[in-house]
Amino acid sequence: MNVLFVASEVAPFAKTGGLGDVAAALPRALAAQKRGHDVRIVMPMYGRIKGADGAELVIREISLELGGNRVIVSVYAVELPGTEVPVYLVHCPGLYGRQGIYTQDHDEHLRFAVLSWAALHICQRLGFRPDIVHANDWQTALLPILLRTAFAWDRLFSQTRTVLTIHNIGHQGSFDAKVLSDIGLAASAQHFHQDQLREGRINFMLSGLLYANALTTVSPTYAREIQRPEHGVGLDAFLRERSSVLFGILNGIDEDEWNPQLDDKIPHRYSSDDLGGKELNKKALLASAGLPYVPEVPVIGIVSRLAWQKGFDLCFDVLPAMLRHRAVQLVVLGTGEPKYEQLFAALARRFPRQVAYISKFSEPVAHLIEAGSDMFLMPSRYEPCGLNQMYSLRYGTVPIVHRTGGLADTVWHFDRSTGRGNGFVFEHFDEGGLRFALGAALKVWGTGAGADRATWRKLQMNGMQSHFSWDERVAAYEMVYRMVAPGR
Repeated sequence: MNVLFVASEVAPFAKTGGLGDVAAALPRALAAQKRGHDVRIVMPMYGRIKGADGAELVIREISLELGGNRVIVSVYAVELPGTEVPVYLVHCPGLYGRQGIYTQDHDEHLRFAVLSWAALHICQRLGFRPDIVHANDWQTALLPILLRTAFAWDRLFSQTRTVLTIHNIGHQGSFDAKVLSDIGLAASAQHFHQDQLREGRINFMLSGLLYANALTTVSPTYAREIQRPEHGVGLDAFLRERSSVLFGILNGIDEDEWNPQLDDKIPHRYSSDDLGGKELNKKALLASAGLPYVPEVPVIGIVSRLAWQKGFDLCFDVLPAMLRHRAVQLVVLGTGEPKYEQLFAALARRFPRQVAYISKFSEPVAHLIEAGSDMFLMPSRYEPCGLNQMYSLRYGTVPIVHRTGGLADTVWHFDRSTGRGNGFVFEHFDEGGLRFALGAALKVWGTGAGADRATWRKLQMNGMQSHFSWDERVAAYEMVYRMVAPGR
């Protein structure tokens, strides 16, 4: 098939989270020689884009007349690393030449509306006839409505069908209805949700939910959760109405990049057959973090955006009590909301031999934390998929998670009596739940005469034998594509 994949971020060019990883990995898997799909990616050419030095100009000017705005964009092309997949970079410094990928600026609606308009103009200029236009999150959720309205006349798109992937329903792109003119869709107002229009607002995500031929989200459990009021963030009723075309497909990971046998970002490589290198990485991690190495003391790692969604509110009382009463160390990498940054900075000051907080993101440090920690904490309030728990399992680092979304689909509570399970899971999102999971993990780890390294190794092996490659996921996307694309 011909697949146009449009996203606001694509690794390694621009990335803030899991969307960037997926927007690189899924097209790469679809375009693999054995599958043979013709995949083209479209994304903004941000001011701080990485790895695009060799990009070539392929379209000099596209003039977009959007209401009272005349926006001129150019298009550059570069290949997705390790593939021949073209990535078309929409160049418009006035919209994308800013400090961050996402902003709170007054024209955020226009920035991403232009991305969707430009993606379809690129197809026209290049004569690319997509069977599938695959949109991702609210930033590209206007694509289904554009194809049904502004581009409906063009026979190039007569057989095109749309798929919208919801990476996080909490971000919806809700704006004042007055922006309809700014985004060139004032004449198509009847296609937006009329109750919302009467309330004076429009919702990009909702427009995609209403008009995409199929909807996917990034784990089976999250697909069920977002159809309930507590997780649907106001869109659960619409999702229930479209449940027959809503599919939960668990994200995969790049098992070459996240592989302790091949990882060039860690000082010591290792495998499930020989875990000696993991202990050496633990020493290296603690040395780099300025903490003492004590073999029998477990290290808990955290690599995360420090945000409300990630569940760190549970940690304010639970972690200080654990650090006071248990022999345990904690290494945290991440930035985000000030109150969580202050929490971990305060813990590092209060427990200088037990806690290290690294307040800037570093890919090599993230790899070292995965490789050098004994446990990995993800107490997420909700988690559409999550990738770090999969990385942890791959590295023999035991995840401690809240049972939600993709965490529920990948981590199963360890049963010492049967030897089954690959981590520690708490059911209820409260402090008691987090205490239970941490306590269960530390009990299996044990101390002194109570240490049972054979059981801990069995737990590690259960995780390291899990497989989360994209090869196993891409077939599910192909199934969705075939379902909606005529003649396919």
